[in-house]
Amino acid sequence: MSEGVKTIFFSGINGIGMSGLAKIMVTKGYNVYGSDIAEKPVSKQLRDMGVGMFIGQEAKNLEGKNIDLFIYSSAIKENNPEYKYAVNNNIKKIKRGELLALLMNDSKGIAVAGTHGKTTTSSMLGITMLEKDPCIVVGGIIPEIGSNSKVGNSEYFIAEADESDNSFLYLTPSYSIVTNVEADHLENHGSYENIKKSFEEFIDKTSDIVVLNKDCHEIKKLNLKNKNIIWYSINDESADIYAANIEYKNRESHYEVVKNGESLGKFRLSIPGEHNISNSLGVIYLAHEFLCDMDKVKEYLYNFRGANRRYQILYDKSIKIIDDYAHHPTEITATINAAKKIETGKITVVFQPHRYSRTNFFLNEFAESLKLADEVYLLPIYSAEEENIYNISSEKLAELIGGNTRVYSEEEISDRVLNDNSSENVYLFMGAGSISRIANTIKNKLPL
Repeated sequence: MSEGVKTIFFSGINGIGMSGLAKIMVTKGYNVYGSDIAEKPVSKQLRDMGVGMFIGQEAKNLEGKNIDLFIYSSAIKENNPEYKYAVNNNIKKIKRGELLALLMNDSKGIAVAGTHGKTTTSSMLGITMLEKDPCIVVGGIIPEIGSNSKVGNSEYFIAEADESDNSFLYLTPSYSIVTNVEADHLENHGSYENIKKSFEEFIDKTSDIVVLNKDCHEIKKLNLKNKNIIWYSINDESADIYAANIEYKNRESHYEVVKNGESLGKFRLSIPGEHNISNSLGVIYLAHEFLCDMDKVKEYLYNFRGANRRYQILYDKSIKIIDDYAHHPTEITATINAAKKIETGKITVVFQPHRYSRTNFFLNEFAESLKLADEVYLLPIYSAEEENIYNISSEKLAELIGGNTRVYSEEEISDRVLNDNSSENVYLFMGAGSISRIANTIKNKLPL
């Protein structure tokens, strides 16, 4: 951090990335203030830690506080009154990703990137390396630490690296894991070619070891200059580390891990899906490289229930309610297929499309992935403050899915779930907007 910085203001502090960094900075002894447009559960956590919180974003939030550094999220635009105040008063301002880089780049940084799976993978890595006392900043709440961040007292710094706005290019990690590369956030990148170039740059900036998913064909097509590449796979035994003898039993995944021809033994996961076996392999490789106790690593992975909103079971009695962050067709496909392997009841997906741009770009792919469910309830598109310049709607998606699929209001979905008297039916709530609030509201109305 720059010398002389004592007081920091976070504009958009309730965001999962911003709140994690705010917690780190207040724990490090900085005076921290922040604002957001609405109250969220994390707001109370931040207040309890000593953060000066403001609900609503106004210039007066910064007045008289001697702010040395203004941190802003990608949601904050140049016409934001707090941003304008910082400009007009010559307050140094940096993006969230730049602050993360300032913290990580002076450490033995381990960054986890990828279009899908980076929150789960970085969370897995964080808990398996707890014995090393790392600093952790991820994009979800990790139940084992009760937070999305942790201040550590070692040289290790584990972070989720965000490609959505290219902020991961501020990072120069010592180690990195890349789970996959796919088209997404095209509203920011412009084209898939640009996304691939960004990942190439990120990988080539990793100084020591970069661990890549050999099962992702798009990664193998990248033009990479980095020679320190380790490959992991659940399908290819020529990889440096791979999973063998995969079995699914008693709602668990069982598999052997082989690294450089040597068996590291049997591993078990309680969270479902081949994609999570895959996510674990890069974690296991680095944990072994860092000389972590492998018996503890196995225990941590088995007890890992996922970061919040990653196949998070909210209710499991007569019916089951699951909350999941999946908001891209590939993620939806993986999550539904994982559910089919372990759930016995009818699977109804309650999906809220996120952003008009993403829904428009992947309309056909969304339809195909959602067809895997037994039934689909759609909510209107969550705009995330985008304008609908595409003339896209959930009704168009419903038409492509076919059958009895249609768009429901929150109240209609609540009534259908609450009045379901069938046994073992599974309601899988998916999306990145307000869908989690809807799922939790319904859960709170069900009998204990």
